Amino acid sequence: MQEAQFKIVFTGELMPNMPLEAVKANLAALFKTDPSKVDRLFSGQAAVIKSKLNSQEADKYLGALHRAGAKAHKELDRPVPALSLVQTDEELAAAQADNPPAAVMTCPKCGHAQSQASECSACGIVIEKYLARQAQLRESAATQVASTTISPYTPPSANVSEAMPLHGELKPLSVTGRIGRLRYLAWSLVIMFVATGLFGVAAIIMAISSTMGLICMGLIGVGMLVVSVQIGVQRLHDFGWSGWLILLNLVPVLGSLFPFVMLLMPGNREANRYGSPPPPNSRPVKILAALWLLLIISGLVAALTVPALVAMRQGAGF
Repeated sequence: MQEAQFKIVFTGELMPNMPLEAVKANLAALFKTDPSKVDRLFSGQAAVIKSKLNSQEADKYLGALHRAGAKAHKELDRPVPALSLVQTDEELAAAQADNPPAAVMTCPKCGHAQSQASECSACGIVIEKYLARQAQLRESAATQVASTTISPYTPPSANVSEAMPLHGELKPLSVTGRIGRLRYLAWSLVIMFVATGLFGVAAIIMAISSTMGLICMGLIGVGMLVVSVQIGVQRLHDFGWSGWLILLNLVPVLGSLFPFVMLLMPGNREANRYGSPPPPNSRPVKILAALWLLLIISGLVAALTVPALVAMRQGAGF
């Protein structure tokens, strides 16, 4: 006799005293996916979380879902006939309805053909007990495999979200997505060059009209700040931090150190809650990042050597 199989069904109903947002967050952690992907489970329609489970497996999945706050239930799954040389009761009934009972039977152990009897005249087994024993052995083997491969602490492996792409899409003018360290340097250098050119144009305008020049410089400064915040948020997303941490740059002392954290800390190699990792760095990105590092090193060298040269000239009486 084949073991009954069950499926786990969820209709969006919650356990008592469980808030909806908390349940969504728990399910997202349980299925290791983004909370927004779990919203489809709360559409009001019945969703099959897992199928083809035995009773113990179904109870383990239900326990995990109930602890997460989702009031799921198990239902009897449609049984799939097992491949067997022994006819089931339904097959025997259908055969007897179409044809008269056969007077010859085949032993399920040795294959000996003989007249209908409770024992095999060749090997001597009691056929009914042999079939019951074989069914018991199959059930015991299935239980042993399930106990060694399925742990109650293992999260359900149901696919409740679409497969994420290998690399995320680049969105320079956005606060969504992720960028790596070199791309962060390259984009910062582009922003600086563009802002320098625009400030030069604003200076020319100021020479003509001081009011219009000040307005242009203010707009350029605001635009530069907005774009810098956008790429800074994406950099924080790359190692799984909230974009609101960009405000740490405004904290005294900490604000002078936090940019180095954003620059030096490596991002996650795998997908996180903000999306897939950014695509590999292109050659222009590597060149721009190298130029930015060269500018930083040149500035540090100048800051250290220029005061010393000035002091030497003053000491020499020039």
